[in-house]
Amino acid sequence: MDIRALGITKEFGRAAALRDVDLEVRSGELMALLGPSGSGKTTLLRVIAGLEQPDAGEIRFGDVDATPIPVRRRGVGFVFQHYALFRHLTVSDNVAFGLRARGRSRRPPPAEIARRVRDLLDLVQLAGYGHRFPSQLSGGQRQRVALARALAVEPKVLLLDEPFGALDARVRKDLRRSLREIHDATGQTTVFVTHDQDEALELADRVAILNGGRVEQVGTPDEVHDAPISAFVMGFVGESTQLPVEVRAGEVWFREARMAVPPQGCAPGPATLFLRPDDLAFCAPQDGWPGQVLMIRRAAGGRRAEVKLAGPGGHLVEIDLREGEAAMARGDIVHLRVRAGRVFPARADAAQSVESRPQSGRVPMP
Repeated sequence: MDIRALGITKEFGRAAALRDVDLEVRSGELMALLGPSGSGKTTLLRVIAGLEQPDAGEIRFGDVDATPIPVRRRGVGFVFQHYALFRHLTVSDNVAFGLRARGRSRRPPPAEIARRVRDLLDLVQLAGYGHRFPSQLSGGQRQRVALARALAVEPKVLLLDEPFGALDARVRKDLRRSLREIHDATGQTTVFVTHDQDEALELADRVAILNGGRVEQVGTPDEVHDAPISAFVMGFVGESTQLPVEVRAGEVWFREARMAVPPQGCAPGPATLFLRPDDLAFCAPQDGWPGQVLMIRRAAGGRRAEVKLAGPGGHLVEIDLREGEAAMARGDIVHLRVRAGRVFPARADAAQSVESRPQSGRVPMP
């Protein structure tokens, strides 16, 4: 079942939570809605579920306009951050609740409900836990029960709102793997909200980046990380540092040094150069900028140095240390050169629309 949001606008008082949002979730896809707090991702999920009505636009499930359909009839499974389990019911009864609550004509026979519950507990790796109560489970186990309960009613779409937000890092990682396995086993069209980019990039087939109630970019994890189409996406997804630069006659300048970085369609004037930690390399003094190492820390399975560039501004950059470079220490003077980078207009009013921004890949520097 594919989902389409068409021109969705939602305001709370005078504050616009969503602004003319268009988004398509393909049938059988696992899509993440990623963005900072207040970006509109949870509001969009609630509009899809029918828990909120849009002020404008429509939600379509396949060819059906689902906007006027009440939440109880949309065929949506919803998993909340804080489980929302019935504490007085056993695990099996929690999973079976949605099936037993159906009207008599749509309620499966007791034997079919029991079979469905057993299958789902096995799917979420809780076989043998059916007799326990929620208070006897860990946080991760409770969230597995919540997922099984959402799947029990065979929803058209599965929606998850920060499903791992209340769990510790180790449990989150285990549940991410389980959710991906369950999705692959069921083929359920799934949308989940998160502010954790690692979670989104690891789990999702595609990621929708929201900012200020608008969709900034939709793409695969590789696309939104390696080919961001706006300064916001570049700064939000992955790690990067920024340098103020200027575009002059089709060239990029930092201070009075010409950068071998293409301006990528930026108009003449102030711009920002974004650098990933692997965009920089150490070099001989005559070939780069001098700077002082302020800190060395572990990052992404390796080591990373924070360097303060010499000169006005006190600009900080981060660089991944390669083999043989980990011996440097805090306070060392080093020299850096740019291997790759991405330039965007510095002012919001100079930014191009999402449709017209260049989508070229990162360009290696000499």
